[in-house]
Amino acid sequence: MDHIDLSGYFVEKKGCKTGRPRCDAEKLLKVILFAFMEQGFCSLREIEKLCRTDIRYMYLLDDMKAPSFVTFGNFIRDELTTAIEKIFIDVNSYIFKADNVDLQHTYIDGTKIEANANKYTWVWKKSCMTNRDKMFTKITALINAMNNDVLYLLGVKFETREEYAIEYLETLIEKYSDIVGLDNSTFVNGKGHRRSIHQKQYEEMAGYISRLKNYARHIEICGESRNSYSKTDHDATFMRIKTDYMGNDRLLPAYNMQIAICDEYIAAVDAKPYASDMECFVPLMEKFHDLYGHYPKYPVADAGYGSYNNYLYCEEHGMEKFMKFTMFEKETKDDKYHNNPYRISNFRQDESGNLICPNGKSFIYKYDRHVKGNRYGRTEEIYECEDCTGCPYKDDCCRKAGGNRIARLNRELTAIHREVIDNLESIHGALLRMNRSIQAEGTFGTIKWNRTYKRLFRRGEKAVLLEFTLISCGFNLYKYHNKKNRQIRAA
Repeated sequence: MDHIDLSGYFVEKKGCKTGRPRCDAEKLLKVILFAFMEQGFCSLREIEKLCRTDIRYMYLLDDMKAPSFVTFGNFIRDELTTAIEKIFIDVNSYIFKADNVDLQHTYIDGTKIEANANKYTWVWKKSCMTNRDKMFTKITALINAMNNDVLYLLGVKFETREEYAIEYLETLIEKYSDIVGLDNSTFVNGKGHRRSIHQKQYEEMAGYISRLKNYARHIEICGESRNSYSKTDHDATFMRIKTDYMGNDRLLPAYNMQIAICDEYIAAVDAKPYASDMECFVPLMEKFHDLYGHYPKYPVADAGYGSYNNYLYCEEHGMEKFMKFTMFEKETKDDKYHNNPYRISNFRQDESGNLICPNGKSFIYKYDRHVKGNRYGRTEEIYECEDCTGCPYKDDCCRKAGGNRIARLNRELTAIHREVIDNLESIHGALLRMNRSIQAEGTFGTIKWNRTYKRLFRRGEKAVLLEFTLISCGFNLYKYHNKKNRQIRAA
């Protein structure tokens, strides 16, 4: 840490000079990083205890009085939240230069870690949208009742719609109160009181508006890219998390933690509320580029990251395609699947370029269909067999099809898959796959199992990223000193 200039991160704040003097920020940072380096994750009370009892921490404090856990908490929250990424890159820059780390070969992996949120606090966006649509029907019935029971006597009629904005309903209920002459102070409730029809309709509409506001708030918090969130941590999403060695899982609020490993060191980290790894690849690579000024030449990842979007993103930024796709294992190890003559990608072509099935029938091009959720404009070609009547291969080719077989094909994606197979089946690709399983998965094994870090301690995406960055920084320091000590013993 003495090789890194930390003065720019902890600037003396202007203001009141009374009270106790501030603790030395650099000493606090050294103590925190040493605790995370040694134990993986260390609670603030444990750090306070170590500062009072462990001579190594006393040495780092350098005659400074042992701070309380509140001091460490305030320091992490107020100072490190904005400075931790710069400190992380400075620590990595020194370690990578000292250990000649290769930043071109990057091994990517992700894991889901349970959030610091209650288990049964889920909110489902689709459920909110369904209930909201049901409520629109009830509101229409209520407006019709208002028109038929009350307003027609006054020559007024409210408009009904298929969907209702909250502002429209608030205006409507306000007009209804003015027309009928309602006074909220005269409303009656409880046993022995009979509410008027005006009060009943007003209160029913007010209840609908209140519930619509709740649904709108839930849907806004979920956003477009998520389908759920936790009431006690709005950034956490409910995901299936494996809880034992048999692969049994539970539905828990969690974050998808992403790491990029270079020569056993964590080069970049990210925390996303997405259950799928495919959506986390691009943000992680952008973060890698922001930290080191370039993209890795060889990003290696498992089948969770292989998608059309990610492959084209690699082409766009000069990265080689060393990410598996979903059917990679069957394509490379299952000869029956790979050589299946009834797969449209295995159909032969005639001189005109038409696809010919094993029965000799042509597949006629029908139209292009856009693939939902693809930001590069991916389309699929839809083909239909000219005639499947009396085909002797129908049971093997398309047993469930009532008429002619309809198939979809994406020639560009098929070509990309072949390129990925060639890359990963080469000697270089085999070595990269072996190293990814050792380094990336081994890093999570060390953090989660050796150091028993299986649940987050902070809430919110920024706080979670701060926590995991501290853990990653401690892991790199731990790895660097272990390597250094092994070299000394070997010498």
